[in-house]
Amino acid sequence: MSEEYKKFLEKTEKISFDKEHRKKIHFNISRYYSAVEKGKKQYSNLELAKERASKIKKNVINDLENYLTEFEANFNKGGGKIIWAQNKEEVIEKVKKIIEKHNVKSIIKSKSMTTEEIDFNESFEKEKVEILETDLGEYIVQLDNEKPYHIVTPAMHKSKEDIAELFNRKFNTPIDNTPEQITKFVRKLLREKFLEADIGVTGGNFIIADIGGIAVTENEGNALLSVSFPKIHIVIVGIEKIIPSIKDADLFWSLLSTYGTGQKITVYNTILRGPKKEDEIDGPEEMYVFLLDNERTKILKLKEQRRALSCIRCGACLNFCPVYKNIGGHSYGSTYSGPIGSIITPHLKGVEKYKHLSFSCSLCGKCTQECPVKIDIHKLLLFNRRDFSEKKYSKKTENITMYAYKKAMENRWMIDAANSKIKNFALNTLFNKSWGPRREMLVIKEKSFNKRWKEERKKR
Repeated sequence: MSEEYKKFLEKTEKISFDKEHRKKIHFNISRYYSAVEKGKKQYSNLELAKERASKIKKNVINDLENYLTEFEANFNKGGGKIIWAQNKEEVIEKVKKIIEKHNVKSIIKSKSMTTEEIDFNESFEKEKVEILETDLGEYIVQLDNEKPYHIVTPAMHKSKEDIAELFNRKFNTPIDNTPEQITKFVRKLLREKFLEADIGVTGGNFIIADIGGIAVTENEGNALLSVSFPKIHIVIVGIEKIIPSIKDADLFWSLLSTYGTGQKITVYNTILRGPKKEDEIDGPEEMYVFLLDNERTKILKLKEQRRALSCIRCGACLNFCPVYKNIGGHSYGSTYSGPIGSIITPHLKGVEKYKHLSFSCSLCGKCTQECPVKIDIHKLLLFNRRDFSEKKYSKKTENITMYAYKKAMENRWMIDAANSKIKNFALNTLFNKSWGPRREMLVIKEKSFNKRWKEERKKR
């Protein structure tokens, strides 16, 4: 058992029975449900929109190299610089060189899961460079020394009272401050940081091949400010975020906003194509785009699981997942949590360490039903399970148990051979620790359903 699996079990054991946590999550997600239902009504044919998006992303993933090459050529025309990065170490090393070259003292960041994936903030803690998150949710979890709880909503696990207490503790603001008052306080504090920053770092929701653009969608305007004031703009984005054309932006932007927050369209949607030109007033003097692999090409080689690279990070699969709602985002121990994270994390961070995530799913299929780009998420989890078992990543005890179960299911006489006393003894002996402490132990009746069914048929 890996250390990551042990931590997963410890965290899930604790959080699953935390009634206060469950209350907060269910409240926040219930608001999401109602918003998404309203957002879906903007479509005259939602299934058609999802089908088009699915086909576009599937075609892109199948021809990823050519689309990325097209993007690079078009982006270079705008004066920007492309840096291909195999892993997080390459990103950190090359960003450090930019920092040293320009004597950088402060960095501001807009919300970016890709930078979380490569531990960007932690990597510069010893470099005497101030790094500040400017998305309100990200700023809140950064203040509390936490990782984001959710792909879209980093502080979903906190109530307004929790946040007021945090700001009281950190800044001595009134303990009864309202969300509006806290937002005003943060806005004033961050405006000064925007003016002082040397580098602005963003992610990218989409990479647009035909125009060489980085599309960024947001609601607060912090990404635009991160681009406008600093002299240097750095984009760190996964290679799978590509879409073929600017003509596809309206389809993907609206699906992302509908399934991400329930909005018809997010407040700010920006396309960035390079540093500012001579006749432009604002914008960065230099723009770097890091195209990050970080084991994505490893997933690309998998016949079935490569479809997971179509994900647009809307977070819908998390919000509809019964497992996520009970164990919470931090239990997964990875940047990408929930159903989609359970597919990709073992491949991104190591199967031996994270294979348990692919087995931590009820396979209800709700994630697949809600996915706006029609990824068969629960089926991909099954493909992961198949591959991990075939490659002997499972324990010997698991293999023996499943082999015995398979044989029993294939041969009815093996089930009928043992009487109820033996079966109940086996259950109490083998599953008492894993089942008993949480629920009443199962009790097998003397007569099985199979026997009772045969008896009833004889009476007719």
